[in-house]
Amino acid sequence: QVQLVESGGGSVQAGGSLRLSCVASGRTYLRNCMAWFRQAPGKEREGIAGISRGAGTTDYSDSVKDRFTISQDIAKNTVYLQMNSLKADDTAMYYCAAVSTIYTCLDSRVKYGYWGQGTQVTVSS
Repeated sequence: QVQLVESGGGSVQAGGSLRLSCVASGRTYLRNCMAWFRQAPGKEREGIAGISRGAGTTDYSDSVKDRFTISQDIAKNTVYLQMNSLKADDTAMYYCAAVSTIYTCLDSRVKYGYWGQGTQVTVSS
């Protein structure tokens, strides 16, 4: 089993920054990919950033590329999402997720099985 706990959400003005954290526990072989998803009211859940535990390979959605950075501290079992140049459209609940997969972390074929409880990010314009 894998447990995920997110933190770091909050309210910020457009143009500001936030850093989300996700602390993972449980079997590491069950989580060779970690990713951040978000879901805004009335919208589908969107995978926005992923990182492979071994190689540290990262992947981003077009909506956050060049603004958000995913990173990890393996010793702390923590994945981060640094969010810069935030926009009102970034307002959503943000979730950390984990999976063991042979694909890249944001590949559409990947089905994440472990999820955190979510942390709210609100960006005011």
